[in-house]
Amino acid sequence: MTGMTGTPLRVGLVGYGLAGSVFHAPLIASTEGLTLDTVVTSNPERQEQARAEFGDGLRFAATPDDLWARADELDLIVIASPNKTHVPIATAALKAGLPVVVDKPIAGTAAEARELAALADERGLLLSVFQNRRWDNDFLTLRGLIAKGELGDVQRFESRFERWRPQPKGGWRESGDPAEIGGLLYDLGSHVVDQALVLFGPAASVYAESDIRRPGAAADDDTFIAITHTSGVRSHLYVSATTAQLGPRFRVLGSRAGYVKYGLDPQEADLREGRRPGGASPWGVEPQSLWGRVGSGESPLTDGGRPQPTVPGAYPAYYAAVAAALRDGAPNPVTAHEAAAALDVLEAARRSAHEGVVVSL
Repeated sequence: MTGMTGTPLRVGLVGYGLAGSVFHAPLIASTEGLTLDTVVTSNPERQEQARAEFGDGLRFAATPDDLWARADELDLIVIASPNKTHVPIATAALKAGLPVVVDKPIAGTAAEARELAALADERGLLLSVFQNRRWDNDFLTLRGLIAKGELGDVQRFESRFERWRPQPKGGWRESGDPAEIGGLLYDLGSHVVDQALVLFGPAASVYAESDIRRPGAAADDDTFIAITHTSGVRSHLYVSATTAQLGPRFRVLGSRAGYVKYGLDPQEADLREGRRPGGASPWGVEPQSLWGRVGSGESPLTDGGRPQPTVPGAYPAYYAAVAAALRDGAPNPVTAHEAAAALDVLEAARRSAHEGVVVSL
């Protein structure tokens, strides 16, 4: 592998839509030890967009198959194409002998995720899942509070990823075709479920409510998931595009204190607006006015509790960890087995919502 000689690991990026252009390409390009070598897109406008940001040395391919023909010129494949393509492209990349990063969700089912994990293990290759919101500012802050015991024993975890988008945008993400793996359950749900499992461990049971609220929408746009963890913690997770009044991003209640945090991590907005890690401004830092509060017996909206400084968000840490895993054998930052456990919950939530039952895992 090229990186073993000290030169950068060469990355092939499949897809240059929202995920590829806003998240993956900028983060790859800003990571020491990685270089964005090839982007797979046949769209001339997207090619020009990528070339304008990453230089004339950037190569392009029309299809993923073009990459397998020169697999010896690449060290990592990143899959940021539509959800339904994740499994076939990851399978082909692994069979070509290439390590793989797949955007979430890695697959439509936990069984498919575990099959991919088995193939990667058989080939001795890295297979990692881009769960970038493990490096959100609020999540990092909450992990620190829990680790220090400042909340006591956590009893209830409320997590909301809510938006107000009363008009559907269309496209595969809002398609009702099950093959597209669209809808918020598998989109934003992949994030909130992953975070809950990281914090509080495996799920014992799942209950969910899932609705299509907007006229013209074809996939779930308002979903609630309740997880009872084997640890005893209860997670209540909300993902919605139809929330006219947004709730707190986190409300975490413990035996000693609670933590309430409003607002979204700024990293996605910064990336969308063209700001990049390593620029003039500190990365992932939010103003003090958006800090959460820790306390007991009062509402944060009436200044209850104390302001809790928010740890800076750190999306660049994901690809730094991938580079370290490939170069030095460091741990995989997000394994396919972890992603499969989250998919177990998402599948149980879909069944629960459809049948109106609590599903035991």
